[in-house]
Amino acid sequence: MRILIRIFINAVALWVTAWLMTDINISGDWQTLLIVAVVFGLVNAFIRPLAKLVTLPINILSLGLFTFVLNGLLLMLTAYITGMVSFGDGGFFSTLWTAILASIVISVVSTILGWVLPDGKKNK
Repeated sequence: MRILIRIFINAVALWVTAWLMTDINISGDWQTLLIVAVVFGLVNAFIRPLAKLVTLPINILSLGLFTFVLNGLLLMLTAYITGMVSFGDGGFFSTLWTAILASIVISVVSTILGWVLPDGKKNK
């Protein structure tokens, strides 16, 4: 049940981000949004830990700010894998900045929804 709640939270966060930011477009309907949310969750579960380990030195030098860049790159990877998300017509760095801003919005919305929705754990 926890996994379904996390997928729902990711889907809503992606939808809110696409709604707020005009440069991001998720093509399709709610099923497409769920597919993108599942892929985004898998990318964050499997690729993010390795990427954080590899980028640890630059992350330490930047006092953790490189995490925003890493999150944007993982969002761009999700868009590339699914082919259902577009970031406007800019070049790589324009797209990267859009992805970084989008990852911040996704993080904020996911955090707020994580506080509001139950996660299936029993509080003892």
